Amino acid sequence: MLTIKKSVLCLAIGSVMTTAPVAVAAEEDNSEVERIEVTGSRIFREGAIAPSPVTVITAETLLSTGATNIGDALNELPALATTFSLASSGGSSIGTAGLNLLDLRGMGTARTLVLVNGKRHVGGFAGVASVDVNTIPTEWVESVEIVTGGASAVYGADAVTGVVNFRLKEDIVGLNVNGQYGMADDSDFENYRVALSYGADFADGRGNAAISIEYAEQNELNALDRDQTAISRRHLTNPDDAATVRTWYDNAGIWAINNAGVVGFYGGVPGFYSFNPDGTPVPQGTGTITDGISCAGENCDFVNLNEWVSLQPEFDRTTVNFKTNYDVTDNLNAYFEAKWSQTNSLNNFQPAFFFFDPENTLITRDNAYITPELGELMDQTGAGYVVVNRFMNDLGPRLEDNKREMQRYVLGLQGIVMDDWDLDAYAIYGETKQTRKNLNNLIFSKFRQSIDAVFDDAGNIVCRDAEAQAAGCVPSSLFGEGGVSPEAAAWFSTTTVADSKVSQYVAGASLANAALFELPAGAVGVATGIEYRKEKSESNEDPFAATGDTFFNALQPESGSFDVSEIYGEISVPLLADIPLIDSLVVDGAVRYADYETVGGVTSWKVGLDWTVYQDLRVRSTVSTALRAPNIGEFYGAKSQNFFNVDDSCKSSELAALEPETRAIRAANCAALGIPADFDSDYDSASIEGVSGGNDELKEEKSDSFTVGFAYQPSYVEGMSLTVDYWQIEIEDAIASVGAQDIIDRCVDSTTGIDNQWCALITRDADNYEITNLEQIVQNVAKQEASGVDIELAYDFALFSGDMRTNLIATYLIDRDEFPFQDEPDQKEEYAGTIGEANWQAQLNLAYDINNWNINWKTRYIEEVDVYTPQFAGQFDKPYSDIMTWGTYFVSDALVQYSFANGLSVGVGIDNLFDRDLPRTTSGTGTGSASYDNIGRFYYLTARFEM
Repeated sequence: MLTIKKSVLCLAIGSVMTTAPVAVAAEEDNSEVERIEVTGSRIFREGAIAPSPVTVITAETLLSTGATNIGDALNELPALATTFSLASSGGSSIGTAGLNLLDLRGMGTARTLVLVNGKRHVGGFAGVASVDVNTIPTEWVESVEIVTGGASAVYGADAVTGVVNFRLKEDIVGLNVNGQYGMADDSDFENYRVALSYGADFADGRGNAAISIEYAEQNELNALDRDQTAISRRHLTNPDDAATVRTWYDNAGIWAINNAGVVGFYGGVPGFYSFNPDGTPVPQGTGTITDGISCAGENCDFVNLNEWVSLQPEFDRTTVNFKTNYDVTDNLNAYFEAKWSQTNSLNNFQPAFFFFDPENTLITRDNAYITPELGELMDQTGAGYVVVNRFMNDLGPRLEDNKREMQRYVLGLQGIVMDDWDLDAYAIYGETKQTRKNLNNLIFSKFRQSIDAVFDDAGNIVCRDAEAQAAGCVPSSLFGEGGVSPEAAAWFSTTTVADSKVSQYVAGASLANAALFELPAGAVGVATGIEYRKEKSESNEDPFAATGDTFFNALQPESGSFDVSEIYGEISVPLLADIPLIDSLVVDGAVRYADYETVGGVTSWKVGLDWTVYQDLRVRSTVSTALRAPNIGEFYGAKSQNFFNVDDSCKSSELAALEPETRAIRAANCAALGIPADFDSDYDSASIEGVSGGNDELKEEKSDSFTVGFAYQPSYVEGMSLTVDYWQIEIEDAIASVGAQDIIDRCVDSTTGIDNQWCALITRDADNYEITNLEQIVQNVAKQEASGVDIELAYDFALFSGDMRTNLIATYLIDRDEFPFQDEPDQKEEYAGTIGEANWQAQLNLAYDINNWNINWKTRYIEEVDVYTPQFAGQFDKPYSDIMTWGTYFVSDALVQYSFANGLSVGVGIDNLFDRDLPRTTSGTGTGSASYDNIGRFYYLTARFEM
């Protein structure tokens, strides 16, 4: 970005995935000394290296894969969890399909600060500040830097677990055209990416301008498209040997619901029946192994839920970038950046369904679609009605179509002022607009009118409701697959549309001086700056869906905004130098004060120690405190419809299972709520309706971080470096939603009676005592702890007539604990060693250049993991059997490229070279299981032309 007298380079050093470990030596001639911006610090230093643990990955390394976006490549790194990758984003929550959000240490995407060239970037989703990295211009990424510990005081709030900073290329000269096409080995899944970049200098080299255009696309991959994910599996207890462990069965599933409809009779001819396409009943096979509503074995008529599972969404993205800079003086450079990005994603979900739901699928005896055979069964049992369990596959799956448009503009002035001060002043505007369409959304009122069908006087089947008839109601049958005609489906289904907008305004300036004055041990460096930021978010939900008359959640519109003014300072003080065992000893400090409109003033700080024992060995450590204010969704989020799977703790059947002391407390509190001692009901067997939302009484959450480690670059082994860093993070007053069951239990288990905050969140029916509403709001009650060790080993050396580059990145996760209530330290969930949180994860990268050939090899390793946390598994009265663990996982990718003399290079690559299967019981679409490849062996071709 700068072409000025004193060259200002952006280089992060610590743990580096480049052609060689970095060692910065002072110039011995009279040329200008390079000033280096160290990631994790805003002080430009001469020959300095990072006191904070930093991992740097070049774009070349990240993109030597079949992935067409940089986010999925980043999520393969051991330090990042796959909370929101393309594979996992669709099932996380409404409107998130197609997002790619980064999650350092698996402690929450809201706690990872994502920057571009060290500056803020607008969020990718309403209510949050998390950046959708699908919008980052892959073509212009030079490197990605990951900072652990002490980042909040330097870069600002949200860096609770660290910072991921995208470094973009500076002056771009010439034309670059490249493309990639790939296809899966065992399915029709394919993707491709094309990109064009052109840049040129102007005004005799004082300025540079460049533009890039990039388009990438992939089709949907359904679970049924692959043999290993098409199999329906269920965890069942063999009823003939109930004392044994529970076991996973193949070709098993739920028998009590399907696409044709299932009804049950309890009388002279007890049993469950499904239906032929003509509506005649057939006995429903419940298999040789039946466990509740599920079955396995011969004659098990199960529904394969994988029919509606998307392993990968249909997705495309378009990104257009423009940048220019101009030397307004010899020492000052003005720059401007503009970006427009659009992403589109389409996910499919289970169709609308009804499961033991008499309110919606109760069919009376006089219904016109009841066949004589079904009528006879009803008459034999004296049933005046049946309740149909059914997936409404006739409507097609529910589809969520998300379109996001993002634009961002950066205007700034950078350079050297007052001879020795590095200036960067900037203004940023960014916005993300999203339109979400939910297709095949069932309308309850019209559905009930359509299935309540009778014969009219002329013998025609019509809707019973005369007003509905007049409005165009089309009758339909729930008996047999295909009983709903396209005309009926059009009557009681709709497409709902919602839109949202996120806006960000940032203005700031920083000054840094790497040598403010000299001490005997060296120069004191300082940096200081101010920043103003305003965030706005608005979501407008579909007014009809908000009424609750559709199968879609009744979400409510929400909006909010906040601004924050920040001031920060940083100092680097050399304490000792050039004495035995201390080549240099430097202490770093940083402090940031932020005044939020929502929570008031907060302060974060960092202290770091950088000890160079001798030229080859450095020891470094940081202690820091970071603050995160609630985001807009957490603070202003509207209370919207939700459903909770819970047990009513005041039912007599629940009370009977308790220890006497606990039972006495709970029974007294239930009685105080007016619930009789003999109250019991199965109303909560499916779910309880409630609302979830934000809380404008939230305060900031606080994290304490500690890191200590060393960097070793042996002078006797040229090209080798080793870094080892221990890190520890503790988050208190963590913002989290309290579980619905916890709300119920804490209400009635309180030793001080029912006058507590939890009982206030529960509403009961005055007549039948059942819970009619449960309010779940986010609160500052939780706590998280995590610790681990990061290891990086790089060794670059000559091999035969070429150059070999090797790099190993590994993380050992010691602890990752979550405490639902921080005031109960004995109650926690231990995630280290479970799915997505393996104790050991590693990535090995090998690159070999010889003549015009480039060969890349990458292997990812995930240690064996437990399927359940110890606390979750301990809840079961019977042990689980064969799939308590997922085994050790290796997956390898290879890419071979050849460069011609005319600027053209071509390559062929294979991801998952050995076609490593998923663990047996997963589709690879969960927030943890997305760490495992669900595409299978994948072939791709690359081509690039540069001039």
